[in-house]
Amino acid sequence: MKWITRQDVKVDRVACPWLIIDPQAEFLFVEDKDLVEKANQEGAIPFDAPKIESIKLNHRGPRCTFEAIIEDYAVSDPALARLALIVRAADIKGQESVAAEGIGLRSIAQGFAAMGLSDEDRLARQFPVYDALYAYVQRQGK
Repeated sequence: MKWITRQDVKVDRVACPWLIIDPQAEFLFVEDKDLVEKANQEGAIPFDAPKIESIKLNHRGPRCTFEAIIEDYAVSDPALARLALIVRAADIKGQESVAAEGIGLRSIAQGFAAMGLSDEDRLARQFPVYDALYAYVQRQGK
């Protein structure tokens, strides 16, 4: 399955591919202005484009796209719900108070962006960060 989002990924656009546990998944990164057209051409599922209302997997009110995927795909893991709050706190300005860890995740994402890595490299290098955060929130729930 193909998924497509805006290029220059940071928090939500790294967290969402991490959440999509499909080894066959292919992620495409395009300019905002080309997202809908390329999604149609590629038969890809678009996600995380808050300025494009027609995209279903998107920010919803104060919530981030990571939370939309959890909701739409009926994921009921309590650790993922807690991780979603961290992603929201990191990704959405004004939502920092929902999880103290968010500011650290935002800083990490901005650091990877500052390194000038491709979007694919950002995913590969940041997935272990999400693995670690997931393990952390699992332990918090015990």
